[in-house]
Amino acid sequence: MKSKICGISDKNTLKFLTEHPLSPQYIGFIVNFPKSKRYVDPDKLKDLLKIEKRNSSYVAVLVKPDKEVLERIKDLPFDYYQIYDCEPHEIRNIKIQYNKKIITAFTVQTLDDVKKYKFYNDVSDIFLFDSKGYEKSMSFEHALIKDLKFNKEVMLAGNIKINDELENYKEIADIIDISGGVETSGVKDISKIEIFLNKINYET
Repeated sequence: MKSKICGISDKNTLKFLTEHPLSPQYIGFIVNFPKSKRYVDPDKLKDLLKIEKRNSSYVAVLVKPDKEVLERIKDLPFDYYQIYDCEPHEIRNIKIQYNKKIITAFTVQTLDDVKKYKFYNDVSDIFLFDSKGYEKSMSFEHALIKDLKFNKEVMLAGNIKINDELENYKEIADIIDISGGVETSGVKDISKIEIFLNKINYET
């Protein structure tokens, strides 16, 4: 399976990820959501992203981004914009104007939340299904997406832990997105990241 490690906010962790022989395919940064403890302010973000991405893609996590934030990050080396809480036409405009690949994020509580993906087929490169309390690493019922057929890659988030049976997620997703599961006391933990990268590469 592919993997994404999200909520990176310091150089040591980012260097560890980009230089790792089993580096994740995606690395995420919280760009415009100050309520998150993983939020990175613009000046720090610009400095952080000077670190060469090597084999990973950099992902800007954006919650209903406005013109101001989009203009502020347009020259940063992001490959994907992961977007929450936008209508399809808003995402289409962003995709066209800034020429980025799009991860459309859906926060899920019921099957109706999942089915919204149908309206975003034309503007998305990847579908991400996350919990309603995404900044708190809450979970949702992953079985809600199990029997649906998608024509995009599916990324799965929502309180995934390093001691989970990651093999079980292969039935419902192509990419595992982990954040709180590789933290200790709210801070990214290199030892947990090491365990996760080895598990995702050797056990799935």
